[in-house]
Amino acid sequence: MTPPTVRRSFLARTLFVLTVLAGLSPLAAAAVDDPSEMLPDPRQEARAEAIGAQLRCLVCQNESIEDSGADLARDLRHVVRDHVAKGESDRQIMAWMVGRYGNFIRLRPPLTAGTLLLWIMPLLALLVGAGAAFLSFRRPRTATPAPLTDAERARLSDLTRPH
Repeated sequence: MTPPTVRRSFLARTLFVLTVLAGLSPLAAAAVDDPSEMLPDPRQEARAEAIGAQLRCLVCQNESIEDSGADLARDLRHVVRDHVAKGESDRQIMAWMVGRYGNFIRLRPPLTAGTLLLWIMPLLALLVGAGAAFLSFRRPRTATPAPLTDAERARLSDLTRPH
């Protein structure tokens, strides 16, 4: 039979190894560290990474193409690096991407009438709802109807009497 101290130390080592592996797993998933994707010139690589950090992964949608491990993000990283290697400016590369995929490719799209409307619509809906509630409570309540006259009571009883 194994002594309890040996079992405890084995469990402690196993737990330690599992914790270290769990801590390293996000590093293994990092997509940008693939040397085959990197440009040989460090300045060009830094530019490509800066541009890629501004572009949305169309698969993940909340990650940049630099942070995503999706195949489409890898392809877009290659496209960005090809354009950087050709000597195109950041503006030209971004214009090419927007021309191809629309403003959705940008993690921070420019402020246009459409995006401004998207940001303002919840506030407008809230204001319209508050205005409608205010107007409905502001209207005067209808007064209770006047009591029936003797002639109206007689007519009502004639109409409701069974034949």
